Amino acid sequence: MEKRASPRVLIVGAGPAGLSLAIELGHRKIPCLLIERNDRVGYAPRAKTTNVRTREHLRRWGIADRLRAASPLGAYYPSNVVFCTRLAGFELGRHENAMYCAPGRNPLYSEHAQWIPQYTVEEVLRSHAATLPGVEIRFRTELLDLSQDASGVRVRMRDLAQGRDVELEVDYLAGADGARSLVRDLIGTRMEGRHGLSRNYNIVFRAPGLAQAHKHGPAIMYWQVNGDAPSLIGPMDGGDTWFFMPTHVDPQQRASDIDARALIARATGIDLPYEVLSSDEWTASKLLGNRYRQARVFLVGDACHLHPPFGGYGMNMGVADSVDLGWKLAAVLQGWGGPALLDSYELERRPVHQWVLDEAEHNHSILGNHLLAEHLEDAGAAGEQARHEAGARIQAAKMREFATLGVVLGYRYADSPVIVPDGSPAPARDFINYTPSSHPGALAPHAWLHDGSSLYDHFGPGFTLLALPAAAARDVDSAVLAARAAGVPLTLIRPTEGGIANLYPAPLTLIRPDQHVAWRGATWPDADLYAQVTGRH
Repeated sequence: MEKRASPRVLIVGAGPAGLSLAIELGHRKIPCLLIERNDRVGYAPRAKTTNVRTREHLRRWGIADRLRAASPLGAYYPSNVVFCTRLAGFELGRHENAMYCAPGRNPLYSEHAQWIPQYTVEEVLRSHAATLPGVEIRFRTELLDLSQDASGVRVRMRDLAQGRDVELEVDYLAGADGARSLVRDLIGTRMEGRHGLSRNYNIVFRAPGLAQAHKHGPAIMYWQVNGDAPSLIGPMDGGDTWFFMPTHVDPQQRASDIDARALIARATGIDLPYEVLSSDEWTASKLLGNRYRQARVFLVGDACHLHPPFGGYGMNMGVADSVDLGWKLAAVLQGWGGPALLDSYELERRPVHQWVLDEAEHNHSILGNHLLAEHLEDAGAAGEQARHEAGARIQAAKMREFATLGVVLGYRYADSPVIVPDGSPAPARDFINYTPSSHPGALAPHAWLHDGSSLYDHFGPGFTLLALPAAAARDVDSAVLAARAAGVPLTLIRPTEGGIANLYPAPLTLIRPDQHVAWRGATWPDADLYAQVTGRH
């Protein structure tokens, strides 16, 4: 039995969620092993939006600039979404700066989003994880079975390269092994909801000259709204590499029967020597795991929640799962976190997933084939009127998909056992508009400081106590001494910028390692606050 000296975690699956968990643990000096049955090299479109919240985690890990530099289209490529009849046809409308990808300082967040292929994101995450001393990555290694008791988790794995089985004992195991999760099956979690909302095809192709062959200008996505081949198309990578996804598929047609090149030419109205690089089929579903944990085994990412990709939530939700679980596992393994902290993982993340599933399903219900109208491709007055009316519908209906900062940053851990409510009314939930709030459970509001740094840059790896000038010295001292006595890592910051008090009205705000507010108040309480927020009560 292989046994390492210090507590550790086995992570199954080296996608973005698994890599993020390895990085979160590695930064906290928790040895972990990440296994992946494949070589993890691919060109399928998968996720293409790395949203502002995910990039804020990358900033915390010190690699946001590395991802920005890896962008194949360039960080300043405009993140416009254009609706048109065809690339060769009429424009119907557009959403500019979709997903908030434009560089520059925004007061609401510390990092802009990026339109970048998931495999490039994985390369950046993987290369960083490999530099962390406690992180080991083994590809071509497959989980076979697991068992657990109060002392740990025993697993049996197969080294596919050498054809031999390996046994291992760990303290905790995380299943980040995707939609067909074996870990999920082994712990008996059921996916509940609606399977098979639609069948879909992803086609990746190379088309030199396509960007110059139409008049709509650069964009990250072109929604082609027409009667015979409604679809999404857009640049995916350098080398004239594009993606194409029909939004209406004959349920009786097999992927192997599709002439991808002819379909692309018909949809765009542009005849070029399209070179098809890959084609794969997938099913859009709305599914949520009935539980995310069995004792020492947890699920993150697609292993416990699946939804249509419209809105760009999937990969980003998986990263956020791993951040939430990662700091909590580290706290328990380091001795300053208690059992309720691990219990809070599902209690916090599952309501967020439900909200996102509902949003993604709504976006999926309004695709190119649902925006059709008569005369859209007519050249005369009737066509102009039809396109004007369609454009108005598109602008109203699709804002919910491309301007979603309320979902990306506005979710709260309202009913968590490790969040201390203060009795104030919670901010209203809004899927578009994001209003920063230091309400307990909310993401700590962002601000730019006078020295040019982000407020987030001053948060510590453990808890952070933000003390305004109005905070009494005795309360600050009590908070610091109590943290020291409890063994809880605490960073004290005292920002003096006047605007901070508008975002943090309480003199004292306690912020968790994941940048969510755990508690706020005017005075430090006599009760053992740290016992509650670290799950030891």
